Amino acid sequence: MQPQAELLVDARHGTGESPVWHVGEQALYWVDIPARALWRWDSASGQLSSWLAPEMLACIAWGGRAGRWIAGMESGIFELQIQGAALQTKLLAPVAHPSQNMRFNDGRCDRQGRLWAGTMHMNMGLASTAGALYRYDATGLHKVIDGLITSNGLGFSPDGRVMYLSDSHPTVQSIWTFDYDTDSGTPSNRRLFVDMNAYPGRPDGAAVDADGCYWICGNDAGLIHRFTPAGKLDRSLAVPVKKPAMCAFGGAGLDTLFVTSIRPGGDVDLSDQPLAGSVFALRPGVRGLPEPAFV
Repeated sequence: MQPQAELLVDARHGTGESPVWHVGEQALYWVDIPARALWRWDSASGQLSSWLAPEMLACIAWGGRAGRWIAGMESGIFELQIQGAALQTKLLAPVAHPSQNMRFNDGRCDRQGRLWAGTMHMNMGLASTAGALYRYDATGLHKVIDGLITSNGLGFSPDGRVMYLSDSHPTVQSIWTFDYDTDSGTPSNRRLFVDMNAYPGRPDGAAVDADGCYWICGNDAGLIHRFTPAGKLDRSLAVPVKKPAMCAFGGAGLDTLFVTSIRPGGDVDLSDQPLAGSVFALRPGVRGLPEPAFV
């Protein structure tokens, strides 16, 4: 029997993204991009907290010390400090976007604690290839891969030697793997891992489990797919919304798969998915790995 998705937070986010399980706090953090909001759910009490940022928050990574987070936003990489009800932000590295109306999107740390984050044009209808993938570490912000439309699906194998990247734009819908030099933080030998045109949904945010399998949100299909390291579809789990955005392992045993989602705006009929934009939890029967902190 397939595990059923449990409603964790009835939040109705415009774009719920970047779930990160904080092991020390036993809490889930995530963002709502258009609302410029950082959210936290405490697993012991069920308490919800949120903080507003001055720009759209797209991706977050735990910063390794109390109250500190690293975030990809509109104008660059920021440090976030939670201070009671306030969120203090500090620009760490500005980004030189090649055009207007761009922001960071999907991102996470590699196993060594370097932040990887991609950029995109906010008007997806343009299919602009101005997006790029950046690495941020102690040496600064570096553009590593360009020519992307909607950068997504970042993940790293358990040993850190394989990097995953997707482009979720409807004209691409591809997931790639790279050999990854863990010493220098350099990806190489890019190759197609999965052509998502052959499967339901566009490849959005992702997570890697302790077995080395790759979980990818099938945006528009209401599915979370698990692929083996060889690129074979292992299973697909359903959520009660059409647009799952990103997934992350967490919980006391790292055996819960948390899934954020998107609530379409405008005149879209949501009668068949009233919970669109909410956060869900699945128990897929496998464990994840602790999310690395930024160093």
